[in-house]
Amino acid sequence: PSSPKLSGQLQGDFQHPPISRNSLEGLSTKMFLRGRPITMYIPSAFSNYEEMRMELPVEKLQLDWVYGYRGRDCRSNLYVLTSGELVYFIACVVVLYHVQRRTQRHYLRHTDCVRCLAVHPDRVRVASGQMAGVDKDGKPLQPSVHIWDSSTLLTLQQIGLGSFERGVGSLAFSTADDGAYLCVIDESNEHMLSVWDCARGVKQVEIKSTNESVLTVEFNPQDSSNIITTGKSHVYFWTWSGNSLTKKQGIFGKYKKPKFIQCFVFDTNRDVLTGDSEGNILTWARVAADTRTLGKGAKETYQISKQTRAHEGSIFSLCLCRDGTVLSGGGKDRRLVQWSPNLTLVQEILEQFGAVRTIAEGDDGELLVGTTRNALLRGTFAEGFRLPLQGHTDELWGLGTHPSRDLFVTCGYDRQLCMWDGGEHTLAWSVTLEETGLCADFHPSGRVVTVGLSTGRWVVVDTETLQVLSGYTDGNEQLSVVRYSPNGEFLAIGSHDNFIYIYSVEESEHKYTRFGRCVGHSSFITHLDWSKDGKFIMSNSGDYEILYGWVPHATLLSCKLLRNRFENRDREWASYTCVLGFHVFGVWPDGSDGTDINSLCRSHHERVVAVADDFCKVHLFQYPCAKPKAPSLVYGGHGSHVTNVRFTHDDGYLISMGGKDTSIFQWRVLAGSRSTSSPQDAGAST
Repeated sequence: PSSPKLSGQLQGDFQHPPISRNSLEGLSTKMFLRGRPITMYIPSAFSNYEEMRMELPVEKLQLDWVYGYRGRDCRSNLYVLTSGELVYFIACVVVLYHVQRRTQRHYLRHTDCVRCLAVHPDRVRVASGQMAGVDKDGKPLQPSVHIWDSSTLLTLQQIGLGSFERGVGSLAFSTADDGAYLCVIDESNEHMLSVWDCARGVKQVEIKSTNESVLTVEFNPQDSSNIITTGKSHVYFWTWSGNSLTKKQGIFGKYKKPKFIQCFVFDTNRDVLTGDSEGNILTWARVAADTRTLGKGAKETYQISKQTRAHEGSIFSLCLCRDGTVLSGGGKDRRLVQWSPNLTLVQEILEQFGAVRTIAEGDDGELLVGTTRNALLRGTFAEGFRLPLQGHTDELWGLGTHPSRDLFVTCGYDRQLCMWDGGEHTLAWSVTLEETGLCADFHPSGRVVTVGLSTGRWVVVDTETLQVLSGYTDGNEQLSVVRYSPNGEFLAIGSHDNFIYIYSVEESEHKYTRFGRCVGHSSFITHLDWSKDGKFIMSNSGDYEILYGWVPHATLLSCKLLRNRFENRDREWASYTCVLGFHVFGVWPDGSDGTDINSLCRSHHERVVAVADDFCKVHLFQYPCAKPKAPSLVYGGHGSHVTNVRFTHDDGYLISMGGKDTSIFQWRVLAGSRSTSSPQDAGAST
């Protein structure tokens, strides 16, 4: 698998010389990657190749569903809107999910990963803050905060361009004045604290906060001139007056100073409750200021009045409910606890899907819980909790689509193999693999799926019983690709040991017999495809080779490398996922170093080809794409290198996966006409 771009990485030559006539009396063209020539022979059907024009594809993509939730490393990531929708984020997308109606809407205006949210007191307007990023040319993209209307998805203000460094860490709307102001903490070394006028997008005041990490910020709900921040080894009580901000540090006195104060809420008495890394809830009571020592006009201060032992290990989240009770969520102990207003334990439940990252109260007393294992739960203490949403927790690479249904499987570094139902927008099942899963493919029957692992081992899983039917090992290096032949009689496995292993498939996909090994590549296998007659394979490698192999018959116990690539120019391929080849070489951008494209997939109707690149984008090209600098529709939303793309069985959807952002996007493929096709129609750029 390709890795994300490294800054300063050497860029190689990428050229498209003119067509030349070779010694075999056929036409060829060349491209260069890192100075290495790659010759591609022009199929005989392309007699008018020189006059051929590349246009934008007729089809377009529209984001249909986002699978996943970012709970593993983010706070302020789950709220309930007045519409009844949950609002949360993953990658560059803010998702509005109505659980009962099973609908999603998406706010798509961010250019890099979203890290925090705040909801206005009207529960309609939303503020979302993003990280800084870089474009494909390495130029920095400035972080900012978007204030937008959740009913229309229209952006009302974009604030902070040029003001924030690295990214936005925490956000909070004021409450006492109906959300007139927004407080922002950035991710710079000084963690700058700034207050902005929401209506005008104008900064009111700014100050250095602390060199230590800041985890949360909130306005006092009764007084917008009072702001509180917490984080590593501190609680700060800020007073805002005009163009100045002054802070008073919370004094722990006889109480042990915790390493982190990770959350806080105001209780019904306007006291402050903090949850810390020691598992304690500290009550900070309001105390009238001593004007003799602090001066005339000094405001009230806070002192610790009570310590409540609540959890073993960190407290990640606190929530004040409408009935005055308080909820706390544990990290190490994974307990969700309900407390009375005076912090007497009422009831608790053990969370099965990870540490409790965040808690929100929905309508009718329903609770929403987000966990560090990227799961969202809803329910009550009395009735228990259901799991409407669960995602992967680590980098994704493997993707396979079902041959006849809107189902697909994903796998990655978290060792989870997940089956998703694209029609129902649900996780059908999940099983734990022995090791990291890097590639997957369905048998044409759809009854089994084969998964290639990081150690050279591969397993065959029954899609109904979830049992591992078979397990084999080829070499001791990671497997990059597994692919069944169109009739299901053979399985080809591409390894990082430079070999392609061929197995015959017998006994209803339960028995696999090593039939041959294809040799000839001088680098690791990256992609491979079968011909429509199931007798040939085309493969790519890490040093940009295009090779062809002949799989004649199981009784020959061999796989023959075809040295004469000219003779394969007219061969028809059952799938086209190889990133190097005559039919797709136009997808490569100028200046590419050969790792910019991670995955490619031709549609089943052979009209378009989708591309996953290293710059967080999904592209849609016309197929065949056999001319340099071909135009494409470009779709954003992922916040990491896009590792894989696949069309579903009837080309109704395209599935794309982000690597480190752990997101899975399901795009609806929209048909169109040449006269009406426009990138703006589907929110794309060219």
